[in-house]
Amino acid sequence: MSSTAESRWGRPADQDGAGWAVVDVETSGFRPGQARVVSIAALALSDDGNVEKSLYSLLDPGVDPGPTHVHGLTAEMLAGQPTFGDVVGDLAEVLRGRTLVAHNVGFDYAFLTAEAELVAAELPIDTVMCTVELARRLDLGLENLRLETLAAHYGVTQMKPHDALDDAMVLAQILKPVLVRAQERRKWLPVHPVSRRTWPNGRVTHDELRPLKTIAARMPCDYANPGRYVAGRPLVQGMRVAMSGEVRHTHEELVERILHAGLALTESVDAHTSLVLCDDPAPEQGKGYQACELG
Repeated sequence: MSSTAESRWGRPADQDGAGWAVVDVETSGFRPGQARVVSIAALALSDDGNVEKSLYSLLDPGVDPGPTHVHGLTAEMLAGQPTFGDVVGDLAEVLRGRTLVAHNVGFDYAFLTAEAELVAAELPIDTVMCTVELARRLDLGLENLRLETLAAHYGVTQMKPHDALDDAMVLAQILKPVLVRAQERRKWLPVHPVSRRTWPNGRVTHDELRPLKTIAARMPCDYANPGRYVAGRPLVQGMRVAMSGEVRHTHEELVERILHAGLALTESVDAHTSLVLCDDPAPEQGKGYQACELG
């Protein structure tokens, strides 16, 4: 296989590696470099999944903590906690020589790199692996590939969803059977090289990272879907919101507003969609048109 194909597909599951660094971050928003990391957990695992080193800390971001209803962290809880600069050295030791692993790794990788840039540090991250992409290769037959769905499938108990340490520990436990299944089925692990680069203006530019909307749409919502939006009435937490391609505000801004309001972002329009954001009151194509067709 060519080097280009190997870069795209990763490496065979039965090929030895240097180990894994499972990471989860909770953040004050969704724009790396502008929103900040408010808690971080990193677990250094051997190639067979055993924890060798770990780091966990709440972080004082110096800004509003953002969606407290998601991560449960208030400004009072974070005041006086270490800053990212205080823990970056210990984090580097957990990451060094290992592949960074996360569920939707583009999100965590972007924030880690942006935070490191803000404190003039460089993290030793040369390869990453997304467990969503890995699970997709394994034909698990699940309704979705969210962390809680994989946890239930493998009998792993989630104690505190959206808690950085709990999510990292859950993912570490899931990783073991997932790697075994990949080996049994002779699958390739989606281990991809990344360039150590800066993130000017906090914008994610690496071609291999998933678009912001895709990441946000895969995030679970803490509220049940109350149904369709009724004109003239307020939005209700849990409503599923889709965005058309042409809207007045940037998609980044709208994603942040949607998630901060406790709404769920969806990339498709169906009978369960509550609202579609669209500038055209009578769209003739796209998601706005689909919504009109559904009534």
